[in-house]
Amino acid sequence: MFSNLWRIIRRPAGFAVLSAICLVNILADAAFAQTVQFDLEALSKVPATHPAEAITAEGVQSFFFEGSPYKGQPTRVFAYYGKPQDELAKDANGKFPAMVLIHGGGGTAFDRWVKVWNARGYAAIAIDLCGCVPVGEYGKWQRHDLGGPPGWDASFGQLDDPIEDQWTYHAVSAAALAHSLIRSYPDVDADRIGVTGISWGGYLTSIVAGVDSRFQLAAPVYGCGFLGENSAWLPAFENMGQQKAELWLKQWDPSQFLGNSRMPILWVNGTNDFAYPMDSWKKSYLLPQTERTLCLRIRMPHGHGPAGENPEEIQVFADSILKQEKPLPCIQEQGTEGDKVWAVFQSDVTISKAELCFTRKIGRWQDREWESISADIDTVTSRVSATVPSDATVFYLNLIDERDCVVSTMHVER
Repeated sequence: MFSNLWRIIRRPAGFAVLSAICLVNILADAAFAQTVQFDLEALSKVPATHPAEAITAEGVQSFFFEGSPYKGQPTRVFAYYGKPQDELAKDANGKFPAMVLIHGGGGTAFDRWVKVWNARGYAAIAIDLCGCVPVGEYGKWQRHDLGGPPGWDASFGQLDDPIEDQWTYHAVSAAALAHSLIRSYPDVDADRIGVTGISWGGYLTSIVAGVDSRFQLAAPVYGCGFLGENSAWLPAFENMGQQKAELWLKQWDPSQFLGNSRMPILWVNGTNDFAYPMDSWKKSYLLPQTERTLCLRIRMPHGHGPAGENPEEIQVFADSILKQEKPLPCIQEQGTEGDKVWAVFQSDVTISKAELCFTRKIGRWQDREWESISADIDTVTSRVSATVPSDATVFYLNLIDERDCVVSTMHVER
């Protein structure tokens, strides 16, 4: 089977011509059962902290906490922590809900991201996952002496090292340890903590959701699994060669972990995301046997800042679970009848409009042009419907509520 796969990979188009049958069969094979185990009991212990006196940011605390050993030596993870200034944000027991924030490729711990969540009434911890401190510029942050393995794409070259010395292992462990740390704070409610991450951070969030069952929710932005089937890293897998590509996917693809997740997950992405296309995204969100909410905007920009850190849907999702506030609309059913697509929803707030999103194109998901037209809303039956153009190749419905939050149905391919 693997030799046949390698013949496909070595065609001129490389990984782009991998058929769904090949990769799905491989990922479903018993040989691809999850092989990396994390010791959640050990990661649940509160890590020791150390001062980071040379690195400060107004309104937040900066420090290091002890991470997993790297090549037998200790490591430290840089973090920013902040909490709301408004005491009214506490619950009746005098505690805040909290979020663990996982940055994307080229990023680090961002104090501004912590402050975004503090302003929303949450305590928050942002951690650096690549052995750096937030000194320098984006993608060129200063490394420190106890930083552990370099991250992101560098993990492709670490497969000859023990699993415990590879970046994904360290990054997921750091997220769990940050969770253990923030849970220990007296003004944080340990039973009301979520996690969100952007891009590579969304990739990590997808793994963390299947590893750290203490979280009450997860919100991966862009990042997902099935990277060996379709993602921005197909050329990297081809360059790695068959054996190492298979090993990396077996160890570190989120598809190996998502099936273990039991927490509600909000999946946020754009139709043309350059790194995590819609086909791999859909296969990822279908794996967890838990509550699923989708937010798929046409041509959503990719990045930190307002694009990845501030989508209103993430706050509303977190508020509904951690503060018992009004949730995002829920898609209860969806289907097609002839040239019609429909969805039945439940919502505690008014649905202000609905739209049919569709493309007439085929080929690379990243290159397809998307259009939208108004969909009909029947407020009596809580049903949305639209007529699908005859030449549409992929389509889905978006519901937009009075808070301008978007909730999407699963996309349908013709």
